[in-house]
Amino acid sequence: MGRTYLVVTFGVGLGALNTGNNLLYLVLGLLLSVIILSGVLSERCLRDLTVRRVGMDGAFAGEPFAFRWGITRREGHAFALTLAEADSALTGEGSVGHLPAGAEHVVRADLTAPRRGPMKLTGVRVTTTWPLGLFAKTRVFALPGTLLVYPRRGFACGPPEDAAVSHVGEAPSPHRLDGTGDLAGLRELGEHEDARRVHWLKSASANRLLKVEREREERRTYVLEVRSGLEAEALERRCEEVAEQAHRLIEAGHEVGLELPGQRLRPGAGSGQERALLRALAWLGFEDERQEEAA
Repeated sequence: MGRTYLVVTFGVGLGALNTGNNLLYLVLGLLLSVIILSGVLSERCLRDLTVRRVGMDGAFAGEPFAFRWGITRREGHAFALTLAEADSALTGEGSVGHLPAGAEHVVRADLTAPRRGPMKLTGVRVTTTWPLGLFAKTRVFALPGTLLVYPRRGFACGPPEDAAVSHVGEAPSPHRLDGTGDLAGLRELGEHEDARRVHWLKSASANRLLKVEREREERRTYVLEVRSGLEAEALERRCEEVAEQAHRLIEAGHEVGLELPGQRLRPGAGSGQERALLRALAWLGFEDERQEEAA
């Protein structure tokens, strides 16, 4: 729109110079005044704004992740706002077309972090090009913080062969039923049994409720290790491999622990344990920054 407006203004200016028509001079003056007015309107869009970070679910290095900001305008309306992290290695931005007064609007963006570890955040940059796209006005809102980026989940062939492995309690037979493994067969649903395992298609054919039986898989405990002495690319590759192995093992129902130089995480299962493992891997090699943040 801005380029079209400039072409039209230039054409009216040439017409006014060639013909000397006063009406064309009047239109040219109006067009030029609107250009000046657009700069003033852009400045007004950035007034009375309040910005905060809402956060994200999880940031992995080299992978796009959803990041959110909350933006509010106390009075008036704002248009064509673009939000991004200022002075940061994070790439990506979010935008909002119209921001009314009073209500908070949550802006979502897909950001990408280039590396693992803590990333210092200094502020949020808000930019607008409204109304004509001729001027880009920017304001930076100071919001210091730290974003912890998890290691990229790299390639892993299978269960770790060098990890410490043990059974969880009494090791059950892999062929016991009522598990989540391979299909073992169908049987009639008993009284007070969970109806969520009913195979409705087969039940309709047999005219009775048939329950799906699956083999119960063996549950184990794994302790993954990142040895001391690794640096630079070797350390990054090992962190990526351990992150992927932990994800696969926990997803399969096993318990996973972690052995790091100077730190040990007890084995556990579930998404909370995976998040704790990822945090420990993200801080590995950045212990000094962690101590500064704690202080």
